Amino acid sequence: MSIHENLLGGPPPTHLPDDPEPRELLANGTAPADVAAKYPTSSLAWAQLADEAFERGSVVESYAYARTGYHRGLDSLRRNGWKGHGPVPWEHEPNRGFLRALHGLARAAQAIGEQEEYERCSQFLKDSSPAAAQTLG
Repeated sequence: MSIHENLLGGPPPTHLPDDPEPRELLANGTAPADVAAKYPTSSLAWAQLADEAFERGSVVESYAYARTGYHRGLDSLRRNGWKGHGPVPWEHEPNRGFLRALHGLARAAQAIGEQEEYERCSQFLKDSSPAAAQTLG
């Protein structure tokens, strides 16, 4: 038995493939809008756009960016074997864009009073990655 085996018999963790180009561009200061335009499937670029919009008080814009990153992440998760539930570890860096977008969607939903969406996304984040929920707040 491997140390990483799920003892409860649930689905194995999903580890998205690495996509270093968008991450490197963002780390080097390229504007997130430029990264999203060049790499529209990058949840990380959309999550960063959502964070920046939220920080400047553009909550509806943040919601839209986060929802885009969330859906791009769901597409990628499904392409990589995810069946709609199971761990998406924060510790695996390529998963962080999706998890950040999910967090951003919960945060923006709460800010606009969409309580059911906030609760659903918050629970989804906790279920997917307790470490992400704790790290992102």
